[in-house]
Amino acid sequence: MKVQEAKYVMSNSDYEKCPEPTLPEYAFIGRSNVGKSSLINMLTGKKALAKTSQQPGKTQMINHFIIDDTWYLVDLPGYGYAKVSKVERDKWEKMIHDYLHYRENLICTFVLVDVRHSAMAVDLEFMAALGEAGIPFEIIFTKADKLKPGQVANQVEAYKRKMGEIWEELPEMYVTSAEKNEGREPVLAAIETYNQSFVKTK
Repeated sequence: MKVQEAKYVMSNSDYEKCPEPTLPEYAFIGRSNVGKSSLINMLTGKKALAKTSQQPGKTQMINHFIIDDTWYLVDLPGYGYAKVSKVERDKWEKMIHDYLHYRENLICTFVLVDVRHSAMAVDLEFMAALGEAGIPFEIIFTKADKLKPGQVANQVEAYKRKMGEIWEELPEMYVTSAEKNEGREPVLAAIETYNQSFVKTK
């Protein structure tokens, strides 16, 4: 898939106010500071589409971007270590929960994981909740440029073993580096395949 055009559409705190659900949609989410904005910019080829920041918690709304007028990319708030109040955190959690559970054209949620770290409870719990709700998801490992190739492979295998303790079938996994523009094509190819299925069912 070649991305020709990527445009910001709108930001909302209520899934019911999001764009009409007439196109396939893909959500990107992960712990705060996992490199989500950089990954989104790499996938779309637009350096400043999503706002990057060293400060966790920059994304605070459901942000819609339309790609080539054929599908939506959705940037969701991170979870984990953002320095916000409990009231604000609870509000984010409800917003994310409602979007993930009730957004009818959401095809797949891409959960971002920093490949440098071992499997963390907050990520595993989030993915377990998705699985229990029957929400399709896949894993994108980020920041692969921070490790040597052999270390990356070992980290991914260790992650698979950890998930294998709970999951009978593992989700698709992708290794990426926004810094080196790696892993872009496999992710976009997966989205393209999903898009074709979406069109056929309409």
